[in-house]
Amino acid sequence: MAINETLKAISDPVRRDILDMLKSGKRSAGEIAEKFDLTGATVSYHLSKLKRADLIVEQKHKNYIYYEFNASVFEDVLTWIYNLGGEKK
Repeated sequence: MAINETLKAISDPVRRDILDMLKSGKRSAGEIAEKFDLTGATVSYHLSKLKRADLIVEQKHKNYIYYEFNASVFEDVLTWIYNLGGEKK
């Protein structure tokens, strides 16, 4: 598990907003970009950070790239946090 990449990725509010948007379903890069007052390059940068952390997956369809939320990474992080608490005495 690449917990460092995951925590870095979710530390940015724009990336958290993108994840929040994607939890309701997949979206194209253009649909994501139009929700933010950022350049296309900046949105692409944020998407690449999320992809590197495996928080999103991409699917190419014709001339479009669609992004989808990958919740399984959060399950791994939550398991790690839960186990960090250790055994109760």
